[in-house]
Amino acid sequence: MGLQAALEDEVPIGAVLVLDGKVLARAHNKVEAYKDPTAHAEMLVIREAAAQQQGRWYLRDATLYVTLEPCAMCAGAVLVSRVGAVVYGARNSRLGADGSWTRLFPYCEGSLAESGGEEGSQRWPGSPHATHPDLQVRRGVLADECGLVVQQFFQRRRSENKLTN
Repeated sequence: MGLQAALEDEVPIGAVLVLDGKVLARAHNKVEAYKDPTAHAEMLVIREAAAQQQGRWYLRDATLYVTLEPCAMCAGAVLVSRVGAVVYGARNSRLGADGSWTRLFPYCEGSLAESGGEEGSQRWPGSPHATHPDLQVRRGVLADECGLVVQQFFQRRRSENKLTN
């Protein structure tokens, strides 16, 4: 889905929300298409999946898979919607909300920051988030592949901008 986004000149981020082995929603960034700065892949799948829920819109047992470390807006949506787990690929040094730029997701011993960048899976110990005490985060899954897609997209975009300026 990230590759589809790149073909549409969107930042190549894709997201899938899964519950009990069933895909609830899938999307890629649509910021340019919708002229909406909140149309990140994560936001789109959370909105779609929450709308499908019977009764409560919480996504407590769902897992969000995403190309890149979520930004603060998307991390906030994960916490408020109570997505059960987040699995992401590459770090997002400019806007990442799992410690790359700021930290909204749980930090604990053995996390990515302490392990030198290796993938890891952690649960939030100690003081839980007020609305989401059980969030699980798995970091760095296919990080190199995900990072390369994003890096190549921005390299191409910079090259095109140089040609037109």
